[in-house]
Amino acid sequence: MARVDKDTGVIAVLMKRFHAQRLPRALSLRDKVDRGEILNQGDIAFLHRVFADADHVKRLAYKRPEYQALCSRVTHLYHQITSQALENERRL
Repeated sequence: MARVDKDTGVIAVLMKRFHAQRLPRALSLRDKVDRGEILNQGDIAFLHRVFADADHVKRLAYKRPEYQALCSRVTHLYHQITSQALENERRL
C-alpha cells in the first residue's frame, strides 16, 4: 500500500474516532470544568490517551496541511479543559 493511501486510511479512522468519541467527551469535560468541577481518574485517563496520540496526529497534520487548522482548534480545546481543571483544583 502506498504511503499516501495508508495516511489517508489512518486519517479516516482518526476522524471517525474523533467525531464519535473524543469530541463529545472533550465537550463534556469542558462543560464539567466550566461548572467548577474537578476531573476524576477516568477523565484524566482519557486525557492521557489523547495526549499520547497527539504526537502521531501532529505528524500526520504536518504532512496534510488541510488538517492543521482543525488540529489547532482541538489543541486549543484541550488546553482550555486542562487550564480550567487546574484552576478548579487550585481552588480546593
